[in-house]
Amino acid sequence: MDKADLSHLEALKVLIVDDQYLVHNLLKEAFDELGIRQIKYAENAYYALRLCEQHRFHIVICAFNVKSDKDGFHLLEELKFKGYVNKRTVLIFLSAETDESLVNSIVELQPDDFWVKPLDRARVKQRLPQVLNIKRTLFDVYEAIDLKNYSKAIYQVDRHLLNPKLSRFYLQLLRMKGDALLKLQEFEEAERFYLDLRQKHQMSWVHLGYVNALLKQDKMQQIEELLAEMTDRVDTRFATYDLLAQYHIERQDFDRAYDEIKKAVALAPRNIERNKKVWDLARLTHDFEGQYLATQAMAKHAKNSLHDSPVLALNVIRAGLDLAQTLNNERSHKILQQTDRHIQALEKDYKDAALFKEQITIAKARLLLANDERKKAENLIDLHVSVRPIVSLDDNLDKAKIFHELGRREEAALIMDAVKKQISSDNLAGLVVKKYVEQECDEQERVHFTPKQLQSMAVEFFKKKKYGAALSALEQAMELTPKNNKIPISVLKVLSLMFEEGGLSASQKELALRTVSLLTKNQLTDEELQSVAQYKERLNLVLAQAMLPME
Repeated sequence: MDKADLSHLEALKVLIVDDQYLVHNLLKEAFDELGIRQIKYAENAYYALRLCEQHRFHIVICAFNVKSDKDGFHLLEELKFKGYVNKRTVLIFLSAETDESLVNSIVELQPDDFWVKPLDRARVKQRLPQVLNIKRTLFDVYEAIDLKNYSKAIYQVDRHLLNPKLSRFYLQLLRMKGDALLKLQEFEEAERFYLDLRQKHQMSWVHLGYVNALLKQDKMQQIEELLAEMTDRVDTRFATYDLLAQYHIERQDFDRAYDEIKKAVALAPRNIERNKKVWDLARLTHDFEGQYLATQAMAKHAKNSLHDSPVLALNVIRAGLDLAQTLNNERSHKILQQTDRHIQALEKDYKDAALFKEQITIAKARLLLANDERKKAENLIDLHVSVRPIVSLDDNLDKAKIFHELGRREEAALIMDAVKKQISSDNLAGLVVKKYVEQECDEQERVHFTPKQLQSMAVEFFKKKKYGAALSALEQAMELTPKNNKIPISVLKVLSLMFEEGGLSASQKELALRTVSLLTKNQLTDEELQSVAQYKERLNLVLAQAMLPME
């Protein structure tokens, strides 16, 4: 796109994506009066993408609700990904909704304006020229940002800031300069820049830029009060949670990172990459319920988007199997039934599901094994699954799981060795994924049973009054599923009996401490709270000797 195009309204090409003809007509009348004639209309995202393949548009106006296929958020995301729109394109979002989650999602896409329906023709005629004027005046800065030449963008901004005729654009220019400093990782300079701005301006982007610059320098103590204030403000809390999650990831405090990223996702649920981060952190922190919810959210929000893939359905299936293996009750059975339906739907609904034949076979085998049909699972694996690793990291992890669950430790170790090499050579793999792979390798090497199997073993040992063996099985199960309250409560129960019958060793006392500490972090039902209180009272002497304050 050339800068000159934005000066000639009759040369502008406009795309309007909305399923309401009234909106088409109102915008056409308003644009006609402005002298804009080259307008294309699309009722759905599919047709909008087809038009963008054929034409280069200067202005794209997109509604959030688009009939029959992907929503406006995912359409604009795809248009950006495919290069059909960039910072030099005028992007305007339309919606009758103004709820917080939608606004947060829109802000992430950084449109030039947001028009609330029902539209007013006079308002449209007033707002569009203003947006065009900003785009035209700051064109050289937008161009530098499109080319990722952030040093040049800063140079252009500084030139414009010296021009008093452009004073009404100073805030837009300052915001782009701050973003460019952060992109260049000039965090000390960005801190000084935003600190100076905060003396004069109280906009949300100023506070967020300042917080980002300080977090990147690990200056958390300087901004603790500011962070508390920003997580209370509707216009800053979503982005603040996002920044805090990344901060804690970089410092390998994964539990806190997980807490923060879940808050961010709740406020802007459509971003698939952020949901993927939730999933990865849930895996690393052993939150099987969280894994299941995150994979379901990804599959739901990616529907018909550029992220849509059979892989997302596979991830839901795998997370369901993992969760079911941590439960030993009716809910486990229900999840396994649901997983069976997901497998059938995957084979039926996806045209390229045949490309995932081995992955689906592994899921079926894991389902059979979870339903205590071991022989059928073994036959399926023997006939259709090789030990040879494949390209996808998650596919290999799942392949290792089925061999591990079948007790074939050599085959599982062989695949996990390949996974370790794969992750060490993958420069794009994030810290969370690498840590998860390390953890999975370590746990498969040390723990040879699923949480469900360990719970069953503990029950049998307990019935035979083999409390030491029961405790050992429960301790391993608790390591794998720390958020399943039933297991640590069972640990306290066994420790109480052992203490009353003959006392506890130093390591068992330390286990009692860890178990109580774990339960204080988990959410407990009233019944669970009563059980914990009962066992803590029975273990009072042990806990007191260990200097643990009783609650």
